[in-house]
Amino acid sequence: AAEWQPHCGLQPLHSRRHHCRTARHSGPSKRSSALQSKLRQIASVRGETTKCSLSLRQMRRVVALAATAHALQLQQIAHFEKVSIKSPEAYAPRQEVTVVDLMPHLHRLVKESGMKQGCVNVVSMHTTTAITINEWESRLVRDVRAWLLKLAPPDDRSFIGTDQKIFYKHNDIEVRPDSEDERLRCLENGWNVDDEEELQRWRDQEPINAHSHLGSMLLGSSESIPVVDGALVLGQWQSVMLVDLDGPRDRSVGIQCLGFG
Repeated sequence: AAEWQPHCGLQPLHSRRHHCRTARHSGPSKRSSALQSKLRQIASVRGETTKCSLSLRQMRRVVALAATAHALQLQQIAHFEKVSIKSPEAYAPRQEVTVVDLMPHLHRLVKESGMKQGCVNVVSMHTTTAITINEWESRLVRDVRAWLLKLAPPDDRSFIGTDQKIFYKHNDIEVRPDSEDERLRCLENGWNVDDEEELQRWRDQEPINAHSHLGSMLLGSSESIPVVDGALVLGQWQSVMLVDLDGPRDRSVGIQCLGFG
């Protein structure tokens, strides 16, 4: 909550001790007593004490300022949603690079949250997807795909591999899991790799996608976008996009609105 700050020449209570004037009449009226009581309540909340009497006009100003500050308190917003991005076809990852425009989801969530000032955090929920801000344009998507595959060329054993004599250790599926840490992660994610048949099923579904992981690391996994007066602060041609480096498959994106309404 915003702390009450006096203005219009009115000093804090503790600094007005020597400038207060006592009422001229012998005793306070009922109205004055009520305002003094209200003033003491305000002062007690702020850790202060009133050590003098204020005029009725001064007390009215203090109470009015406190009421205004209370009315201007901003509502805190902390809203998170896990957004599902449906695959254009059945699960069959073949290391295809696709880009999805996330702007409709961001606009919807900012509006639904009621946030006026703050930021939107967008995070990838996968190790082979990335979040980036750039122009949403179909031919640029093709350039991005070609550029990423040059920087992190696919393994010869992958779906899109070519005879370049490229082999990544991550893709040696037949020897995985090769550490206790990876074994425990498999168990935590529902794969009983201690059972020989299930271990083989896990290996069979693992894609040859080390280059997809590397491409994701190059692009980054999150972005933060300011929100001012209820609108996302982005350039004219900028969009927030999900880059899938190991599709097609269903994906998820975490979107969090943090700020004030």
